[in-house]
Amino acid sequence: MPAQQAPSGASDKPQVSLWERLERPAPTPRTTLTPHRIAEAAVAIADAEGLDAVTMRRLATALGVAPMAAYRYVSGKDELIELMVDFVYGQLPLDAPTEGWRDAMRALAVHLRAMHLAHPWTVRTATPFSLSPHQLAVPERAFAALAGHGLDADTTMAVFRTVTGYVHGSVTAEVALDALRRERGWSDGDQTRAGLAPRMSWLMGTGRYPGYQRYLREATRKDDPGWQFETGLDCVLAGIAAHFGL
Repeated sequence: MPAQQAPSGASDKPQVSLWERLERPAPTPRTTLTPHRIAEAAVAIADAEGLDAVTMRRLATALGVAPMAAYRYVSGKDELIELMVDFVYGQLPLDAPTEGWRDAMRALAVHLRAMHLAHPWTVRTATPFSLSPHQLAVPERAFAALAGHGLDADTTMAVFRTVTGYVHGSVTAEVALDALRRERGWSDGDQTRAGLAPRMSWLMGTGRYPGYQRYLREATRKDDPGWQFETGLDCVLAGIAAHFGL
């Protein structure tokens, strides 16, 4: 039986990533359109209207170029999102001086939170697997801060992921609450609690949740997400320090 031929257009060549392509010299003189301009314009649209508002046609209009112009750099929306994520990660102040591993990890976490809150769409697009040059600079900074403390490579990564996992979980909750408030037209914590009061009153009335009822009655920082985040972060870092004797 004759061997089957490969489908038309199939190739054994490995796929070249966006980042490798952008590192290559341009085959023709560069125009005023650049990856930086593309990312900056797309990020502005996503920040103002959400990620779904970002389309190649909308981007071309914002840039004042032909609809196909951006395809010189990105193959479509998936690569455009990669470019956008890398752009916002590139704004992190990773070179700011810090004192010791704990200060460095704390600063990294605080800056990551601020970045996600400024660009809420990154909560669902900036995963640990959406690798890009500026994204990889984040673990590189953390690894440098943790070096020299007797941690092996696996443990170093576990510590990094513990801290960034805390950041992601906290920010995801903040972004979700903000989205709920916009959807319901609630402007602050008081309006949010008033809106949720019927359901909460019934639940507390069952008597099954005395611990949560005490929180509702006594807590004074319900509307201080910054304090909540940094207090939890300090607990995470203190736990790491105690566990490894750092």
